[in-house]
Amino acid sequence: MNIIGRLRRLSPFRIIILSFLVLILCGTGLLMLPWATANGEGASLSDALFTAVSASCVTGLTAVDTASYWTLFGQLVILAMIQVGGFGVITVAVSLAALSGQRIGLMQRSLSKEAVSAPQLGGIVPLLYFILRLTFFIEFLGALFLAPSFCQKVGLVRGIYFAVFHSISSFCNAGFDLFGNSLMDFSADPVVNITVMLLILAGGLGFTTWADIRRNLWHFCAYTLQSKIILLMTSALIILPAIFFLACENTPDAAGTAHIWASFFQSVTARTAGYNTIEIEGFSESGRAILVLLMLIGGSPGSTAGGCKTTTVFTLLATALAAFRLKKDVTCFSRRLPEETIRQAITVFMMYLLLFLGGSIFLHRLDDIPLIDCAFETASAIGTVGLSIGVTEKLSLPSQYVMMLLMFFGRIGGLTVLCAAHANAKADLWRQPEEKIAIG
Repeated sequence: MNIIGRLRRLSPFRIIILSFLVLILCGTGLLMLPWATANGEGASLSDALFTAVSASCVTGLTAVDTASYWTLFGQLVILAMIQVGGFGVITVAVSLAALSGQRIGLMQRSLSKEAVSAPQLGGIVPLLYFILRLTFFIEFLGALFLAPSFCQKVGLVRGIYFAVFHSISSFCNAGFDLFGNSLMDFSADPVVNITVMLLILAGGLGFTTWADIRRNLWHFCAYTLQSKIILLMTSALIILPAIFFLACENTPDAAGTAHIWASFFQSVTARTAGYNTIEIEGFSESGRAILVLLMLIGGSPGSTAGGCKTTTVFTLLATALAAFRLKKDVTCFSRRLPEETIRQAITVFMMYLLLFLGGSIFLHRLDDIPLIDCAFETASAIGTVGLSIGVTEKLSLPSQYVMMLLMFFGRIGGLTVLCAAHANAKADLWRQPEEKIAIG
């Protein structure tokens, strides 16, 4: 059987996983070329693979310095992987096919639906067009606002290039930077802070949410339940951690107004982007714990962000609240959540939690690094965030491969892995006898 025939027999979820693997392998090969590195020797397999995984999975963790280690060619390869990884390989492929006038069949539509977490198959091609227009428009505006500050810092030509690079990296929630110290030089710059935060939020909301916003504008009551949950959770996850950072964290390198900007910036970026305007090492243990929690939650379904997603956490909280109130149904915004959604949320959360704990313990035992530092780095990987406290560069090769697996899992998502694993499973036609057990 030919390759096309084999692909048609695969489920959409398995094809999504395969597409990211192909992107990573292509990126690794390009980064190993001599003209990709400043020393002209090409990157080693481990460095190229780690960077390709981090870029394709829009994470931002690096084993080498992006600005000094890679040439312009290498940086453009990384940028291309960030853009394609943020969109999703399937989304890019189907969009290009549609733009070239090719007929989009049922299989391609089904793949696109799963790739962007669309609620239904109908209207998927117009949605893809909207995603492309929205992305390039937001990235263009982001580069436009970042350019003046960056040009003042590094010159006109490099400033424009840096503005485009960081705009794409911010919207795709990747966190790769070319300054060598993330955005710490701009901790007191309101334009850079606001622009990057808005780019991160725009990418992390999810494309279907943006389609809902375009359709209903200010009529919040007309939004879908998913959009309402995403907007509510996003607002809470910005404001509450920012208040904590503002009140409880000392930031010697960002005083006064800069402290306010830094508090909100870290509240936004920790959910999946990976930029920082202050030293993360200076955070207290409670502050790092908040950052770890934000990194594990991540962004929203169908977005450029990772993590177990805002809707998953909301579903768990709503389920716990319903149980506490002795309610049979889990309800919110005058709607009842299906039992299947609740089971999926519990499963995805447990997968992330077990991988997070397992990865942290593995790194701690193998490389003898403090467990709290391992937990921070592991949460950054599985949440595809990219924030680091300097541990990633010190990891041994086996630990780096563990981090790569976590980044890959974090990008494709727990539900995709779950559905891919059970794509051909048959439904249960009978049930076992029921018996109660004590809980709590």
